[in-house]
Order: sequence, then C-alpha cells, then structure tokens
Amino acid sequence: MIVALITVVILILLYLLALRGRTRHPLLRKLRRWKYAHRGLHGNGVPENSMAAFRLALENGYGIELDVHLLADGNLAVIHDASLLRTAGVDVKIEDLTTRELTNYPLEGTMETIPTFQQVLELFAGKAPMIVELKPENGNHDALTAAACKMLQAYKGLYCMESFDPRCIRWLKKNRPDILRGQLAHISLHEPGKVPYILRFVMTNLLSNFWNTPDFIAYRYCDRNRLSVRIARKLWKIQGVSWTLKTQEEFDTAVKENWIPIFEGFKP
Repeated sequence: MIVALITVVILILLYLLALRGRTRHPLLRKLRRWKYAHRGLHGNGVPENSMAAFRLALENGYGIELDVHLLADGNLAVIHDASLLRTAGVDVKIEDLTTRELTNYPLEGTMETIPTFQQVLELFAGKAPMIVELKPENGNHDALTAAACKMLQAYKGLYCMESFDPRCIRWLKKNRPDILRGQLAHISLHEPGKVPYILRFVMTNLLSNFWNTPDFIAYRYCDRNRLSVRIARKLWKIQGVSWTLKTQEEFDTAVKENWIPIFEGFKP
C-alpha cells in the first residue's frame, strides 16, 4: 500500500514538473498589449493570409497571426493549409511549389495570390507584432524553423514563433533560445489521422513542455479549461494565447482571463 502511494505521488510530481515552461522572456509584456487578427483581417472578399488582409490589420491597429510553409526552393510561403484546394481551388501541395509559381494561384477567387514571408515582413517593418505559426510537412520541421529564423535575423520588429509540432519549438530552444516561442495545442484525442494516440495525448496535455519549455501556450479557446492548461497557467505562470475568438463575448472572456487574444470574423 505504501509503495503504491509513493508511486502515485511520484507520478503526480512528474506530471506537474512536465508542464513547466519559461516565464521571464522580456518581450512577453509587449506582446500582451496587442490584439491579433487571425490570418490577417480577412472576410468580405478579403482572403485569409493575403497581403490585403495584412494591410487591413495594420490599418486598424492590430497585430497578426500568420502561417508559414517551406517551399521547394527553400523560400517561405504564407498560407495555412498544405493543400491549395480550400484556398485556391486546386489540389496542389504548397511544399511542391517554388516562389515564382505562387502567383499562379489566386486566393478565394480574388486577384490576391499567396504571399511570401518576406513580403509580409517588408509590409509590417516593425509597425505591429506578428505571431508566426510554423507549419511543417513531411518531416521538414528543422529546415522550416531554420529558414524562418534566418529570414527574421535582420528583422527589427516584434514577433514570436509557435507550432503544433514540438520539434519546431525544441529546435528554437536549442538553436535560437532568444526567440519567444510557444506551443500550440488543443484537445486532439478523438481526431482521426496519422498521429498515434499517445502523441495526441501528450500534445493535448502539454506534456512536451518538459522537452521544449515554451514561453507561452497557445490553446483553443473552447478547450482552455483542460486540467493541464490550468496547471501550466496557474502553477507555473505560463502565458496563455487564446485562439480563435469568434465573438466579442469570447474576446472579452479571454482578455479577462489574461489570455493574449487571437480573433477572427469581427473587430474587437
């Protein structure tokens, strides 16, 4: 009985320790001052992750969240899905394209095409912060993260980097510990897919934190009361980023609970 009790206590302590992150990055305070438009300020004929959406976000005084993929020529494209089927109507993989080919795919039936990451950096030029989500495919997590860091090396503006893939965050920890890094997650236990259940369990419960010690956790708003999330935020004081807020009520609740807000579909 005593052995069993000791074992349980040890397991609980290990669980709690696994949820730790890094909490004193000097840029966190600056990031907290902003509201972030999810994939830019899009809608009403303005495509997501387009230059038009990013310009509108800037004009309205918002920071942005955007997604980057690694192209075949080593450059970075700003788009959410690996396939262009949803956004451009063709089932082509973004990782198979080169920079020159991006202009061949209009977004959502408009004149907007897939921007490069460099174009967005030139547009923002330090005027507002960016939450850069790394979207690795086919095991290119290290190459993608390295390419993004190289492109940001001379950038003077405020930004942070995040990913659902803990390997990207681990790369940042090992190679660019100065960069503000965040672990993206949500409750993914019941989602079908190629990811084994044990890995979905680890990601859902933030158990990779011990490995990559993120500066913040970016968790889906409706899943935010998960026990591991509450412990990470309350016990270890890790900053939370809430996505994606679809109403003013959700926005107000998230801000009241001290989440950094990422919104979509309205102007808070």
